[in-house]
Amino acid sequence: MTNREKEIFELIKKDPMISQKEIADALGIARSSVAVHITNLIKKGYIAGKGYIVKEKDYVTVIGGANIDIQGFPKNKLIIEDSNPGEVKLSLGGVGRNIAENTTKLGVHTKLITAVGDDIYGNKIIDECKLSGINVEHSLILRGFSTSTYLSILDENRNMKVAISDMDIFDNITTDFIKEKSYAIKNSKIIILDTNLPKEVIEFIVTNFKDKIFFIDTVSTSKCEKVRDIIGYFHTIKPNKMEAEVLTGIEINNKRDLENAAEYFLNKGVKRVFITLGREGVYYSDGKNSGMLKPPNIRVVNSTGAGDAFVAGLIFSYLNNYPLEYTVKFAMSSAIVALKHENTINPNMSVESVKRKLKELKLC
Repeated sequence: MTNREKEIFELIKKDPMISQKEIADALGIARSSVAVHITNLIKKGYIAGKGYIVKEKDYVTVIGGANIDIQGFPKNKLIIEDSNPGEVKLSLGGVGRNIAENTTKLGVHTKLITAVGDDIYGNKIIDECKLSGINVEHSLILRGFSTSTYLSILDENRNMKVAISDMDIFDNITTDFIKEKSYAIKNSKIIILDTNLPKEVIEFIVTNFKDKIFFIDTVSTSKCEKVRDIIGYFHTIKPNKMEAEVLTGIEINNKRDLENAAEYFLNKGVKRVFITLGREGVYYSDGKNSGMLKPPNIRVVNSTGAGDAFVAGLIFSYLNNYPLEYTVKFAMSSAIVALKHENTINPNMSVESVKRKLKELKLC
């Protein structure tokens, strides 16, 4: 594809109904030249002829947060309200971005729509996403804004004890911006949202693309309230115990409470519910089949990215039509692969590594 063909191809991707004259005017070239380039694009297989239907591989779109993670690890038992000798690490993070990298490592073509600042951290996120194979062409890069930052302190067992997030930049993901990305969203196999997005944007997406399959990562107890009134629009949800309590108003103390919480979601219109319980495992239900899957005893290296890997496992399983019971096993194994590495994203994440973990843990 020549540079001129790339320019024309990008305009067509943004607006498949754009006319040759509009393309010519936008690029400052003759309409006849546009016609020649489009003919070449058709011959090369990039577009499928009249109507400018762009031929792309099946993909999912993740719309959500991308940020820099700064993590503190104590060398000994964490002492609250004191200075703890330890180690500080900086890595790429953000729920949406983490899910996108994990799905990409699982071989799923993934587009990420997020917002970053035009700064050293934002440039790092964009560059690393591209190297990982994540498509970030639809993401927003903003001058004058700082890239989102997530600061967390882990205890001696590598469990997160407290965190502070600076994520105001995501307020710039507006409904008007989403409208500009409608083509990418409409052609996604699945759309994955996280609650770092503004409430009105989440509502706009689920109500204006009603025929799409939506997954939601509820992120935290404070942010999950954004989707309380629209939870029925989501096909698959993965709250943890506390987030499920906030969304349902049901205090969860035992299995019966889990069943009631899942039933609440299913009655709202959700198709599949996965309530994660940390070391206690996950409760799952689709209204017909349900159960509890407990994880094996393993040494946790870093728990930060486990939930994001779990969601990626759910996405991969859905795309491959796995039954519910195998889906939750595959997702849990994905989370365990994540737990076994010091980085938020295990560089060894792959379908093969997850299936090896399934066999090793005798989950299949």
